[in-house]
Amino acid sequence: MADHTEQQGSSERNGPAVVDLKEYRESRDTAPVTFHRLELNQILRIYGRMVGDGEWKDYAIDFFRDKAVFSIYKRSGDAPLYQIEKMPKLAAKQGAFAIVNTQGRILKRGHELAQLLKFFDKVQKLRD
Repeated sequence: MADHTEQQGSSERNGPAVVDLKEYRESRDTAPVTFHRLELNQILRIYGRMVGDGEWKDYAIDFFRDKAVFSIYKRSGDAPLYQIEKMPKLAAKQGAFAIVNTQGRILKRGHELAQLLKFFDKVQKLRD
């Protein structure tokens, strides 16, 4: 028993334990992904136009560890008609932004939010 205690004491004197950086980063409580002010302004501009046309009635914003979601509703009690998602982990690959429909199908994905939101211009033209 005395030998075991001495060994522990000697290892502590040699320096701190090695910690895997990836495990450390994953264990930390990270801040959720959010929309920046300019991104939110772009989304709310489209939202306001569609509300004015009577197409949309409500919205919700959710922030998660890996993504931010702006959900758009036709009626308050329904499932979201569209969801605009921001997933920074996909920024280098497919694009950080996506528009998802009620069934969860990705309708459009891109690197720039302004280009992505042009999708709703086409939706508006189809309904006119």
